[in-house]
Amino acid sequence: MVPDVIRDAPFGQIVRFVTRNKVFQYPEEKDDWRCPRAEYGADRPTKTLSEASTNVPTPATEKEKLDFPDAPNALSSAPTRPDADGASSAASVTDLEASRILSRIVSRPQISRAQTQASLTEAYEDAVRQETVKTQPSRTLIPERTADNRILVTWYTTDDQANPQNWSQGKKALVIMQIYMYTLAIYIAGAIYTPAIPTLIEKYDISPTVASLGLSMYVLAYGLGALVFSPMSEIPIIGRNPPYIITFFIFLIITIPLGLINNFAGFVVLRFFQGFFGSPALATGGASITDVYSLLQMPYLLTGWAGAATAGPALGPMISGFSVPVEGWHWSMWEILWLGGPIFISLMICLPETSSPAILLQRAQRLRKRLVAQGKHAEAAQLVAQSEIDQASMTVADIAKENLLRPFQINILDPAVAFTSIYIGLIYGIFYSFFECFPLVYGAGLPAPSITRGYGMNLGEQGLIFLSVAVGVAIAVAIYIWYLHYHANPALRAQLAKGQLGAPETRLVPGLYASVLAPAALFMFAWTGFNSPDIHWIVPTIGIVLFVVAIFLVFQVIFIYLALTYPMYSASLFAMNDAVRSSVAAGSIHYSTPLFHTLGIGKGGSLLGGLMVMGVVGIWGLWLKGSWLRGKSRFAAK
Repeated sequence: MVPDVIRDAPFGQIVRFVTRNKVFQYPEEKDDWRCPRAEYGADRPTKTLSEASTNVPTPATEKEKLDFPDAPNALSSAPTRPDADGASSAASVTDLEASRILSRIVSRPQISRAQTQASLTEAYEDAVRQETVKTQPSRTLIPERTADNRILVTWYTTDDQANPQNWSQGKKALVIMQIYMYTLAIYIAGAIYTPAIPTLIEKYDISPTVASLGLSMYVLAYGLGALVFSPMSEIPIIGRNPPYIITFFIFLIITIPLGLINNFAGFVVLRFFQGFFGSPALATGGASITDVYSLLQMPYLLTGWAGAATAGPALGPMISGFSVPVEGWHWSMWEILWLGGPIFISLMICLPETSSPAILLQRAQRLRKRLVAQGKHAEAAQLVAQSEIDQASMTVADIAKENLLRPFQINILDPAVAFTSIYIGLIYGIFYSFFECFPLVYGAGLPAPSITRGYGMNLGEQGLIFLSVAVGVAIAVAIYIWYLHYHANPALRAQLAKGQLGAPETRLVPGLYASVLAPAALFMFAWTGFNSPDIHWIVPTIGIVLFVVAIFLVFQVIFIYLALTYPMYSASLFAMNDAVRSSVAAGSIHYSTPLFHTLGIGKGGSLLGGLMVMGVVGIWGLWLKGSWLRGKSRFAAK
């Protein structure tokens, strides 16, 4: 496993480029490699399929021919090993049909290709069938021909180790842990700056609002960057790793002048670009997880990734809270470099490419190169990857329209999407208002007219209060995983056994209760914090924990609802949602200080809690009337 991981990681790819592919070779580049199917190197008749059909879910007629879970047995008569010449015998039409279905099942499910609820159901059924396929002997997959007689390069066998879905649990865990740590580091880097704000106010004689620009510009930038890097990572010729590595390297380089600069305006500009180049963790981290896990396993891993993203901002002030008062405000920037440096080295050496379209594109290029070297130019010209067909007619304008203009259009014309964007933005904004509110409650308090004496904690102790956010995240992750394991997934499997997926609104149920808990917890924090130190500091802190538990659950159910309701547009909708909530959060960092100074902790928190109550009405309305809204929507899968 280790040589393959290093070969497929950015470091291995650089070594391959420098040595002209002499080091870290792929099987197709070795002299003793034998082609698993004759189609990749010799002309033979195969079933002609349209280019579009390679991604269309299995029709009912195919289900009748190949009754799962025993469908893999249809290949029992097909050859599992090539003969001495690297060729295999001609396959029957039944073999071809079975092979095509198997090829689709063992590949990463393309939810974004589902245009109807029926095709989305088919994708989930494939995830169930994939579990059966993995327990059966390896079968050779027969490549298909397109309408113009080209051969589609696909996985060689059902257990092809180049397929991220077939990686060992250890290799998958290595990928996931690196994505988690990368995401955690980017989010820590945002809020790690906040303990330096009092020093900057005094040093540069600026207002608290201006001093907060170092945080707000970072938050705004990583939301805007998601709009750029999310679609970029979906382009097979680019893949996942280049956006990760190139942008993270720039992120770390920018950190060096941030640790040296003594001009506040320049500092804010650099923080904006630092956030922008840190955004692939937000934009693409989830996509990397979906690359390696099936639709049934994916929610568990995405929950952990979301936990890292939510806990990260809270850990920043804790890390720098004790060091900044002693070492100076620049110290927090150096801590970012010390945290990010080892993670960058790990990504360089140990993060393999996970995008299946990118992996198959590179395989097609290697096969063509091998055939050309053998003088088989005609055979080489026949080989093509599905991604090359998909993108042959796409232009930059098409990509921009689909990933930038389409999300705006859906947010404006679809009330359900508009509500989720506003609600998530509001929640994220309130979450980031904590970075301005905590010093008032747990520090020196507030002067008249809304007097709050505060708990008198120093910066380091205030940073420890942010651990309550991490505690809330841990509780929420445990609750949601319990819900997935004991309720959601069993119910889903029962529905799939009937050939149904179930209404997307059923996924909102945990969020219904969480939406009620969120404003209640906010009221609890606001009014117990307002009466500090007469009420013990643990009481408002418990309110914070409950609020984080609630909003985390709301986040999870809304995102899965969007993915199931608008599968074709889910990637661009998520990127737009990232941009909206980051923009609102950036604004909240600036409005929260005057809000709490003017209204006080109790009334200011109550105002925000009142807005959260409006969200309760919205999410319950979505649950009750969601099917009607989907029926009226021109974008939802019917």
